[in-house]
Amino acid sequence: MLHPVPTLKETPSQTAGPYVHIGLTPNFAEIRGVYDADPGSTMLTEDTVGERITITGRIIDGAGAVVNDALLELWQADADGSYTAPMGPNSNSAPAFTGWGRQPTNAEGVFSFETIKPGPVPGPDGKPMAPHVNLWIVARGINIGLQTRLYFEDEAEANASDFVLNKIMDPRRRQTLIARKESGEVPRYVLDIHLQGDRETVFFDM
Repeated sequence: MLHPVPTLKETPSQTAGPYVHIGLTPNFAEIRGVYDADPGSTMLTEDTVGERITITGRIIDGAGAVVNDALLELWQADADGSYTAPMGPNSNSAPAFTGWGRQPTNAEGVFSFETIKPGPVPGPDGKPMAPHVNLWIVARGINIGLQTRLYFEDEAEANASDFVLNKIMDPRRRQTLIARKESGEVPRYVLDIHLQGDRETVFFDM
């Protein structure tokens, strides 16, 4: 006799939705006593080498409304174009720059990372890619995180020859990944991420 195979349903642990801030940014969700500070909330230390910058923007849905319950993770190279390797088993000190951050959006749908401008890293073809950061985005209704990149407006020459950007066939779509620069004591790079619609950001199938 064959036994029926049960149909498994999606569980809360498999969804981003309303659970994401409880587990990943409890202090932001006003849940105290889990962490002194939410993991990834601070990327810089006094010993971090490189040009300080702010990366900021909004998450916007297909109807043009801001998404105020999204969460982003950022992963990037350091100023020399190197990704931080795991610390050795005998290491008793944290690296000056981990290259990783995590931030929720606020009530206005704005995210913000205080970091350094990354250096170029080799692409799949062995040539240097344009300086960029990698972004992962989850929110209510997004069960599988969205993967994208942010490039810098003032790296036009490097952007023009970047391996990944040139895989996007429509040059107009490449602009959805390029952050505009706002000058100041600490330069700001601003990129709004559109989840759907005519201005939808390019997302990658990872």
